[in-house]
Amino acid sequence: MRTRYLLPLLAALVLAPTLAGARSVVTDPALPRALPADGPVSVEWTDPAQFSDIRFSNNRWEAQQGSWVAELARHLQQQAARRLPAGQQMEVTITDIQRAGRYEPWMGINYGHVRVMRDIYPPRMTLNVRITGADGQVLAEGERKLSDMSYLQNSTPVDTDNLRFEKRMIDDWLRRELPAPQA
Repeated sequence: MRTRYLLPLLAALVLAPTLAGARSVVTDPALPRALPADGPVSVEWTDPAQFSDIRFSNNRWEAQQGSWVAELARHLQQQAARRLPAGQQMEVTITDIQRAGRYEPWMGINYGHVRVMRDIYPPRMTLNVRITGADGQVLAEGERKLSDMSYLQNSTPVDTDNLRFEKRMIDDWLRRELPAPQA
């Protein structure tokens, strides 16, 4: 009788680590650290384990879950490609990300996996940028520090994208960095 329950229990214990590891982890060294070259904008990033969002998180395990670094890089690449004048190239290296909000597990056992949004936890991002003209001449180069201190005032309750604050911050920066040509 006891062996009848023992076999499913052993199977569950063997499969548990496999199922738990099924979610992607941004700090996995086997993952690429750049997007495939696609058009005039190339985006790469340094080791996500060194990003502020993970290093200073109150729940490192939860902070490194998912593919949020690649998702933000893809958004940056697509939006910059739309705004970049014809013939120009843009190279971006993401060196740090602090997503909006923080984990506050001290609020209770049910809050360990909840990212709490407060004014004191704005999204931030540090980038190294290089923009070259069609002739290869460097038009702009340097470090850019992005932040959106009023991210909660500009939010819309219908937007359910987990990275909406960071994406809006990127969009705002691109509008300043690559203004639309005057008609």
